[in-house]
Amino acid sequence: MPAISSNDLRLITDFLSESLPFDELEFEDLDRLATQLVIQYHRRGDHLDTDHCTPGLRILRSGAVELVDNQKELIERLAESESFNLHGINEERPGVGAEFIEDSLVYFLPMADYQALRQQHRHIDRYFHSQRGRRVRRAARQTSAPSYLTRRLSTLMSSKLVSVRPDNTIQETALVMGQRRVSCALVIDDEELLGIITDRDLRSRVVARNFAFNRLVSEVMTPSPQCMLDSDNVFDATLFMTEKGIHHIPIENNQQQLVGIVTASDLMLVRQNDPVYLVTHVKRQNSVQGLAQICQQLPQLMSQWIGSGGRAHQVSRILTAISDGVTRRLIDMAIDELGPPPVSFAWMGFGSQGRGEQLLGADQDNGLLLSDSVKPEHASYFETLAHRVCDGLNTCGYPYCHGKVMATTDQWRQPLRGWKDTVDSWTKAPTKDAVMRVSIFFDVRCIYGDPHLVDELQDHMLERSQSNSIFIAALAENVLDAPAPLGLFRQFVVERSGEHRSHLDLKTRAVAIIVDIARIHALANGIKAINTHARLKELMQTKVLAISDARNLQDAWNVIMQIRCEHQAEQVEKGDDVSNYINPDRMSKLVKRQLRDAFSVISDAEQGVSQRYRPGLGR
Repeated sequence: MPAISSNDLRLITDFLSESLPFDELEFEDLDRLATQLVIQYHRRGDHLDTDHCTPGLRILRSGAVELVDNQKELIERLAESESFNLHGINEERPGVGAEFIEDSLVYFLPMADYQALRQQHRHIDRYFHSQRGRRVRRAARQTSAPSYLTRRLSTLMSSKLVSVRPDNTIQETALVMGQRRVSCALVIDDEELLGIITDRDLRSRVVARNFAFNRLVSEVMTPSPQCMLDSDNVFDATLFMTEKGIHHIPIENNQQQLVGIVTASDLMLVRQNDPVYLVTHVKRQNSVQGLAQICQQLPQLMSQWIGSGGRAHQVSRILTAISDGVTRRLIDMAIDELGPPPVSFAWMGFGSQGRGEQLLGADQDNGLLLSDSVKPEHASYFETLAHRVCDGLNTCGYPYCHGKVMATTDQWRQPLRGWKDTVDSWTKAPTKDAVMRVSIFFDVRCIYGDPHLVDELQDHMLERSQSNSIFIAALAENVLDAPAPLGLFRQFVVERSGEHRSHLDLKTRAVAIIVDIARIHALANGIKAINTHARLKELMQTKVLAISDARNLQDAWNVIMQIRCEHQAEQVEKGDDVSNYINPDRMSKLVKRQLRDAFSVISDAEQGVSQRYRPGLGR
């Protein structure tokens, strides 16, 4: 471990002066600290534990490291200017190690000097004391899971499986289920899972239809049910049930052996404010007012989910799933009144709903995609359907889109051929307005109806965009028109006037830029993923982006979204209107540093977009 040369001392002092908690030290103290440091180099994949490393404080000059427990569960990921004392962490949480996920340069402060520094400077002692406490609490969340969403399914599933053969009769199956007091039975033949039959199936497919009890259970079962792993968690199961509208999930182990069953009731017992419970009640509502009453609970429930340890990507996916459920119920209610649709259609969600990234306060962005077999006389049906659904969403707290990007607008309610023509016009003549539309429309997902229509439209969209360098360059211009809100000397660029003067817009000036960057890379390279994390993952796997660049953008998205979620939860608790604006003067130093680092990542990524795609304009 070479000592630091005198030529490097000034650079190190400058670095420490911008790093927490050393930024409050006087110049002479910084100089003294710099002389005590020792340089260490670690390759990607290196591992440290308390048995094989010298005690002391490690400050990351460059690179990245993950703190993991003895089960390899992630406690915290650290990047440039962050620090950790592995032996101190292990005093309260034994078994924690450090794994370097990038080549890293580390400034090492021996334990005696580190302890002396804490004794001499109270603010540094307080900082590292609270830092250790945060990491220990985060580690505890990974194992004891006060956040119910992280519990493994193996801890709550029922392992007493009830099974029947496909040639058993419906009556025999119902008798077995009644005797065992279960709400479902697995249909198995020669250890192969063929299907599942539930109480609901018996009611809706047998009793309600006067189906003969002596018929085979295989005629009314749900065939080929999807399974989950016992290592999956409550969040995974919650989201799966919410999206699929089911109440029973067979559970397998890693050897694909059936080991249990998880029901919606199991999840509700874990937590009464479970999203599955909400979506179940959404499906039972028969009026817009009933749906609105359920949606009124969402702000308080979102605050509770964040308070119990929920992460931003989990909360946003749950809120999106509930939004999807409300939309589907409104469509079903409209169809009940209007009658069956004359042709097949798809209700599409755009923007944050399309990506599965909604938070509180999201407005409507939707459209209707109709089969090309639609006739002029069908227009009034779908126009009425669109108004019923959009009006209902507005009543439920999803306000009308100011730009009228809704199915109620003729442009956003077209047959497939019309949508394709619209895409062609945008890509051939990428005006400012067209580029703005693309930023909403190209994040599209089927919420209700025929998903094949949406798949065909998305394939057309990717084909047109991938081969059009001028169109991609226009999208790049749009990305670069909204730089990250970080000025000279890493100062925040805030709103200069209006209601939100001196505030940061975390949605438009931060999250949206990462979304735009991921989208342009995806469109240029034919990647179909819509969710931002999924796009970045595929961009990394296909080597469009370097691993470090993709991970940095993922981390930046996570940091900003988490701050945004916690800010909204705080507003809910105070009874304030929910917004995406935050005053940097009211942030802690830690949050400010996290945002500055995230904004720096965005700026670097924007430069990459400029270099890769802007030349398509021929400038």
